[in-house]
Amino acid sequence: MARIRVGIVGLGRNCRERHVPGLQRCDDVEIVAVCNRTPASTQRAAAEYGIPRRYERWQDLVRDPEIDAILIGTWPYLHAPITVAALEQGKHVLCEARMARSLHEAQLMVEAARRHPELVLQIVPSPFGLEIHDAVLEYLKSGRLGKLREVVVVAVNDQWADEQVPLSWRQVRELSGINMVMLGILHETLIRWLPDPVEVFAQAQAFVPERVDPTTGAVVPVELPDAVHVLARFPGGAMGIYHMSHVAHGGPGVSITLYGSKATLQCRFGTTEEVTVAEAGGEFRELPVPPARRRGWQVEADFINSIRSGAPVRFTDPITGLRYMAFTDAVARSLQEHAPVQVPALAELLAAHGE
Repeated sequence: MARIRVGIVGLGRNCRERHVPGLQRCDDVEIVAVCNRTPASTQRAAAEYGIPRRYERWQDLVRDPEIDAILIGTWPYLHAPITVAALEQGKHVLCEARMARSLHEAQLMVEAARRHPELVLQIVPSPFGLEIHDAVLEYLKSGRLGKLREVVVVAVNDQWADEQVPLSWRQVRELSGINMVMLGILHETLIRWLPDPVEVFAQAQAFVPERVDPTTGAVVPVELPDAVHVLARFPGGAMGIYHMSHVAHGGPGVSITLYGSKATLQCRFGTTEEVTVAEAGGEFRELPVPPARRRGWQVEADFINSIRSGAPVRFTDPITGLRYMAFTDAVARSLQEHAPVQVPALAELLAAHGE
């Protein structure tokens, strides 16, 4: 494909900061159409980036025969319907993270992708762990960690600690679905390195139960929690703890720690990523990651390369997205049932939908 023509549905903050610049750096890629939530927003985006075609309805953009690929930058409530429609129209799809609102919607997306193996469906990956991915994977494969015993996943900050912070779309169930705080995005990072957990037991709370809706100015209930704790059990008996909170002052930030029988490996995610190791009897030391091996953000280039070369999607393919949605769904069910819940295996998820 000499030139790839991209249409964008939902050219918002992430598209402006990451996806549009990433596509602009790719050779022979042209952004030819845009559709935002309002005509005024569509007009502004088109004028800012010199996009020639503007649509009031995403359905019309998806049906445009002169578009080769669709970038979905909307909130999760539109991810499944746009993805399925775009694939059925013969378009490649790059879909923003938080794959879908529910496990069922994620399954519909996977089904559509499997009906069209000639097309690329890529989910925008969790940005955490990309820089250090190869080094972590290499260390785990070496066996130096020993038998995995415990997993601790932490994302604790004060993003929503102030009660005056307005309601986020991430706290509206209709827009975000079952996704909660940073649970899915960090779990996606974890399962690049480990198998899926088999059981979860969760508790959660919205410590600020009401906030001001920025679109209406009304005080409304917060529908999704601002703090989530999950206990997990992994294959082989390892135990896991997920501590997620956006309402904690002085929190430790974002990290994943793996405790093994021979060593402990800790990944910390800040402005840069670092991985440290403490082997039996020793102190923590940095696990060096040469600059040439720090992969960084190249999502848009990967997407275009998969379209052109047929290379499989690595970060993140729809099956991996389905896996983290199954985990998030199990956490949501555990909260509803106040009980431990089994996480369905991938084979079970696919078999349930005729795969």
